Amino acid sequence: MTKWYQIFPKYPWLSIYAWIVFCIFPFFFIFKSSSPFEIIFGLVLLLIFFIVYRFSYTSNGLLLYICVLVEISISVSMTFLYGYIYFSIFLSFFIGNIQQRANFFVLYSIHLVAMFAAVIIGFFTQMELFLSHLPFLIICLIGVILLPFNTYNRNKREVLEGQLEDAQKRISQFIIIEERERIARDLHDTLGQKLSLIGLKSDLAGRLIEKNPEAAKNEIHDINQTARLALKEVRQLVTDMRGTKLEDELFRVKQILLAAQITCKVSGSLELMKTPLLVENVLSMCLKEAVTNVVKHSNATYCIISINQSAKETSLKVHDNGTGLDGDKDWSKGHGLRGIKERLDFVNGSLDIHSNNGTTLNIRVPNVIQQTRKEE
Repeated sequence: MTKWYQIFPKYPWLSIYAWIVFCIFPFFFIFKSSSPFEIIFGLVLLLIFFIVYRFSYTSNGLLLYICVLVEISISVSMTFLYGYIYFSIFLSFFIGNIQQRANFFVLYSIHLVAMFAAVIIGFFTQMELFLSHLPFLIICLIGVILLPFNTYNRNKREVLEGQLEDAQKRISQFIIIEERERIARDLHDTLGQKLSLIGLKSDLAGRLIEKNPEAAKNEIHDINQTARLALKEVRQLVTDMRGTKLEDELFRVKQILLAAQITCKVSGSLELMKTPLLVENVLSMCLKEAVTNVVKHSNATYCIISINQSAKETSLKVHDNGTGLDGDKDWSKGHGLRGIKERLDFVNGSLDIHSNNGTTLNIRVPNVIQQTRKEE
């Protein structure tokens, strides 16, 4: 439930104390009147305004229109009778908080026309009073024009930011689920077949141990070798799951290219800023696959690696001066390039390949998937 003090509009540069001053101001204008009737009438209008203003925060539909029209009427009356225009500031912020586009523009237009009409009539009837605080009247009228749009757009932006935050949370959840499924697949592919083989060979060795001890020894030896291989693969899987920094992977690929007698040149930022470890690990694995292809298939003499970060994306480019891709061959079926595309799909990335004076791989990962604030 909205508390009483929450009727004051929230704004970063205008605190609740400023709004309290706006609430005190009308008493100064009202008590300047010489007639007791005018004073009592002004106090009644003041009380009705704040009651209706508070009630309008819980209203909708036709009732909301009625509340705002009553507030506009009181604001115009206070402007015309007492020269107090500052209720229009309250109305400007409230109208800006109306999310329905049609309702916003209708009430904004009515309020704008009514306030300008009241000020123009007030200048002819109480020129001395209006001229005494003319600069504040001008500032207030500018606020009547601009503040509703400012508040309306700010609220729309906050809604969009909330939707973006929810989308990022869902993306994070999907990434976690996908990563769990990938780990499950890797464990199944790594251990499932080998553990089944160990079980079968153990049963076979148990049956052969009395009938054919030599064959049983061979089966036990196979079990031992299979277990060692499974352990090695599990260790490799755990190592891959820990993630690799792009800077560390760059050092390793330089050593690989040097051993293959391929000149390596690196440009751009070696240390990625505000990049999730998952994205950096994917880029590292893609770089490893790309350099492996250069060493195995390109017959290149040099390789250029470029890393760039922008406000929208992180890009990794690997270019070599090798033989290029065979135009008649479907390169997308190759395990290396297919692995790169699958990894990039995982982080909404893209891969472009050009075969001109060698081969160029353009790898791009958008920054929209980053969860910087939460990760920090």
